Amino acid sequence: MFRLSLALLLCLVTFAVRAQFPVFTHQDTLRGSITPERQWWDLTHYDLHLDVHPNDSTLRGHNVISYRVLETGQRLQIDLQPPMQLTKATQDGKTLKFRREGNAYFVDLKKAQVQDSRQAVTVYFEGKPHVSTNPPWSGGLTWQKDANGMDFITTTCQGDGASLWWPCKDHMYDEPDSMLISVTVPEPLMDVSNGRLRATIQNDNGTRTFVWGVVNPINNYGVNLNIGDYVHFSETYAGEKGPLDCHYYVLRGNERKARAQFRDATRMLEAFEHWFGPYPFYEDSYKLVEVPYPGMEHQSSVTYGNGYKNGYRQKDVSGTGWGFNFDFIIVHESGHEWFANNITYKDIADMWVHEGFTAYSENLFVDYFYGTEACNEYVIGTRKNILNNRPIIGAYDVNYEGSGDMYSKGANLLHTLRQVANDDEKWRSILRGLNQEFYHQTVTTQQIEDYIAQQMGMDLRPVFDQYLRDVRIPLLEYYTENGTVHYRWTNCVYGFALPIRLLSGKKSAWLSPTTAWQAQPLPAGFTTFQLDPNFYVQGMYRTTAPTTP
Repeated sequence: MFRLSLALLLCLVTFAVRAQFPVFTHQDTLRGSITPERQWWDLTHYDLHLDVHPNDSTLRGHNVISYRVLETGQRLQIDLQPPMQLTKATQDGKTLKFRREGNAYFVDLKKAQVQDSRQAVTVYFEGKPHVSTNPPWSGGLTWQKDANGMDFITTTCQGDGASLWWPCKDHMYDEPDSMLISVTVPEPLMDVSNGRLRATIQNDNGTRTFVWGVVNPINNYGVNLNIGDYVHFSETYAGEKGPLDCHYYVLRGNERKARAQFRDATRMLEAFEHWFGPYPFYEDSYKLVEVPYPGMEHQSSVTYGNGYKNGYRQKDVSGTGWGFNFDFIIVHESGHEWFANNITYKDIADMWVHEGFTAYSENLFVDYFYGTEACNEYVIGTRKNILNNRPIIGAYDVNYEGSGDMYSKGANLLHTLRQVANDDEKWRSILRGLNQEFYHQTVTTQQIEDYIAQQMGMDLRPVFDQYLRDVRIPLLEYYTENGTVHYRWTNCVYGFALPIRLLSGKKSAWLSPTTAWQAQPLPAGFTTFQLDPNFYVQGMYRTTAPTTP
């Protein structure tokens, strides 16, 4: 029999994976990598000032970018995408030269950048930003009118980058420790952004400036503008860390519907504080803000546009009926406060850390309020959404995310690991431990994978490779003979070994298959059995023993 060498096999697998990626450009590298012009300085604070002009759909403002010098450097990269333009840059009142290279501006500093010193650069910008054609899946601004003819303006920019509308260090690895957001809009409009409202300033030209303060680290795409004719109501949730003030901003005329529908907000907090630990941003409050698109996980300013109905756009993503028991957008987008805003990917290739865990949070919400069997039905129901067309992990350093399977497949991977843990309190401690270990940090998938494996006391590298970096569903091949069950994993990566539970009526038993044939006596009473459907695997029962090993 012809056998491929391991080296040749790895080359073929690598080629097959790369063939699924597009051809990347220099601009992709500038956007997606930690360039030399980014590496030498650590972002500490943004002070963003923005004038919004609905009459001509333009923005104008400046951003004071504060940083700490890590090592010697005299040129820094600031990102701003056309048609927005950087018009001026200064440090200590002195004008700086800069050059543009596509979406990146390289600013040359005059002052010596002394290691460990604290510095700031102010950049001025203006323009007519890109308009989102399909928010939140396409980035940019949305300029609309509400039912009363009032301006209704929002931002969305995950993946495409916050530099679509404001100048920043547009890479996820480096977050500011805090931020001020000052937004000037025509009266009687209001801006709702992240954090707490520090001040409302009445200007003498028919505008008002809303100053929002964020005291926690925040990722760039989590920063948002929401401008409209809002009404506000609030409540206090008795959370794990004490009183948490919850604020709700909805369009005029929708308050009554919102007061009823937004009851899911405190239900969400109750369930997720149980599973994941305390809400990560008590200091910045929790907000739900109405927008003209389905919703988005903007930190402490979660946006909502689900029509005040349960499910997702009046559908149940699981197809089981359980999804009609809660408002999908409130639960899912708020789940990102733990997985996206608290624990944030360094590279968008690891976006499953956001979306896989948050899709899984829907199941845990169902578990908390409706029981484990309902949870199981929900997550198994979402498998119909999995395409297995390309890996969940994307390409690194070029701002390229993986397959959309990161949602449902990521959730089913985690649900499978919960079965392997076979101890719900242990599994809950792992989920809470992740939010403690990586509190307010940017991470790689490897850090997440290693933490789970360490806490479970298992080598899970082939398991993560199988579900995150491969598109095949593991297949358990098995047959019975003379009271013995023979079994092995196929259709899987090298070294794949996942324990699996067998069910026979109310009885259960465990197998520990590898890619080699193994055998063990059938447990008493197991004349017929099935694989536990909570594991995201497939099974193939052989009626006879295989003729080849």
